[in-house]
Amino acid sequence: MTTEHPFDPTAGEFNGLRQLVHTLPSRWYFDEAQYERERQEIWFRQWVYLCRVDTLPDVRSYRTFHLLGQPVLLVRDEAGEIRAFYNACRHRGSALCREPEGRFGPGGITCPYHAWTYRLNGQLARIPSAGRPHHVDVDGTQLHSIAVQIWRGFVYVNLSGDAATLADNFNANLGLFDHWPLEDLVVGHQLTKRIRCNWKVFWENYNECLHCPGVHPGLIDAVPIYRRGIMEQRDDPNWTSMATQDDPLYKGGMKRGAVTWTVDGQSLGHEFPDLTDAERALGYQYMTSLPSQYLVLHVDHVRSSRILALGPEETELHIEWLFPKETLADPAVDIMNACNFSATVMHEDGEVCELAQQGMHAAPHAHGLLMPEEYDVWRFQEWVRQSLAVR
Repeated sequence: MTTEHPFDPTAGEFNGLRQLVHTLPSRWYFDEAQYERERQEIWFRQWVYLCRVDTLPDVRSYRTFHLLGQPVLLVRDEAGEIRAFYNACRHRGSALCREPEGRFGPGGITCPYHAWTYRLNGQLARIPSAGRPHHVDVDGTQLHSIAVQIWRGFVYVNLSGDAATLADNFNANLGLFDHWPLEDLVVGHQLTKRIRCNWKVFWENYNECLHCPGVHPGLIDAVPIYRRGIMEQRDDPNWTSMATQDDPLYKGGMKRGAVTWTVDGQSLGHEFPDLTDAERALGYQYMTSLPSQYLVLHVDHVRSSRILALGPEETELHIEWLFPKETLADPAVDIMNACNFSATVMHEDGEVCELAQQGMHAAPHAHGLLMPEEYDVWRFQEWVRQSLAVR
């Protein structure tokens, strides 16, 4: 177990670790018992992103999910409210829905096994017992509910009975994203990818750009500061000596002539009208909701990535590219100009994450070491420790 580090890695003149720090123990990335512990203490207690609310477009629409072994059912009820339940009949546990999505009939939710029927609010409505008396308390036999909340078109669930405030899950003041019309955006393209690595490996890769020069040729061309293996200006200990430089290699942002993350760096044409000059100049903004989602916001589209642990050494990455309706309706726009760019980055990340997973099985590799630039990896690992009440 690593020792306590009572210091702020971003305090002082630059962002960076100021002493040698060990990573989490290597066995935490493949040990079955550790995975089960994280499943219970992190994944079942935190808000987890599932889908966009507009993928449940009509009354009685439903979607099903498998969330770390738990069957989840989302449904839009007669009043238009999104509800979440365990996808399990109270009779003998049968899955209520076989398909990943669909629309219930006006009779409600009927179990395909023994035809117990539930209203869309989860209340038991009917038991077909051929007129025989039964001893089931109909009023007390509801579907097992799951806490659900919606933030700006994104649907989150929490499997614990003492769910914290959803806003506490985000790593930033949510007001920073007010200029993006997130509620109105539509999924234009999706990609699901399975990566043979522990979920923490993927998040650690996301939280540093030390790997960028050797792994992401397209990304470091688009964002020159990433070419230096850092994420922002103050990651350089000597940043003050170059504070007046307007070169994106030193101050961050898109390369000259590029405005967004597309193959050619050019906008798709329908940009978000309320962005500030500073937001447009930077060209990208990040938001994280551990343990399951991050957003990358650009001037013309938004990318949402959902991370789900599938086991100790397998992670599912589901990416949604969100666009204004005008973009998707414009025949002159090729949204794959944006999708292909970030899909390439995701593929490159997946390959190195799998390499990291393989190497941690080496018997002498009890833990790794963090470089100064990996202060956000340290921050993520501290979050894991705190979530498990381990110091």
